[in-house]
Amino acid sequence: MTRPTLAVWKFASCDGCQLSLLDCEEELLAVAGAVDIAMFPEASSSMRPGPYTLSLVEGSISTPEHLEQIRTIRAQSRYLVTIGACATSGGIQALRNFADAGEYAAAVYARPDYLSTLATSTPIAEQVSVDFELRGCPINKAQLVEVINAFVNGRRPAVASHSVCTECKRSGTVCVMVAHGTPCLGPVTHAGCGALCPRHDRGCYGCYGPKETPTASLAAPLQKLGMQGDKLVRFYRSFNAWAPEFREESRAHETP
Repeated sequence: MTRPTLAVWKFASCDGCQLSLLDCEEELLAVAGAVDIAMFPEASSSMRPGPYTLSLVEGSISTPEHLEQIRTIRAQSRYLVTIGACATSGGIQALRNFADAGEYAAAVYARPDYLSTLATSTPIAEQVSVDFELRGCPINKAQLVEVINAFVNGRRPAVASHSVCTECKRSGTVCVMVAHGTPCLGPVTHAGCGALCPRHDRGCYGCYGPKETPTASLAAPLQKLGMQGDKLVRFYRSFNAWAPEFREESRAHETP
């Protein structure tokens, strides 16, 4: 019986989400036994052409070459899953979308005319259709294994949709906003990290991206903690700044 083929791709990113797959250790053997890894430059020099059953895509679309390549990958893949903040919301590099990318290039490079780049850094879903988005910076390796398992077996992934606050409650972690007055994006951020930052008395930074519910209700308690104007703008503009929910909320607090 022919095994499903898996391909792993990288665009503008740090490689952390691909490394999450390699960090699966014991689970990696099960993954390798269930699929035929046809394309994974991070792990193997053996690279075979498509079509592929499942493509995992890390990174944002930042250059004209990226745009052309992702369209080719989409055409060669039965299922396409984006992994990580860069692929699902543009990543840190999407901060340039709020400014003039040309000005940045001129300030950094002696010959910016040599660069070949797009004016914006965008998530994969803004360019091609995506079958599933797995959020995180980096992604949760257990969730990744579940996603691969699901698509290989023809079902929808069972990935939690609750917030980081739920993870805090389940683990008995004291709310850092209530107890310490620490600004926290936990109420509006997808679970997946195990509430890592609140467990160490730090506010959530929104690594796993926004919940589907509106984020505006969080503004009032954050303002009571002294976050106004530009502070609120910067608070929402980090790993997932270009995610629509965080993007719109940050813009709502920009100085006119």
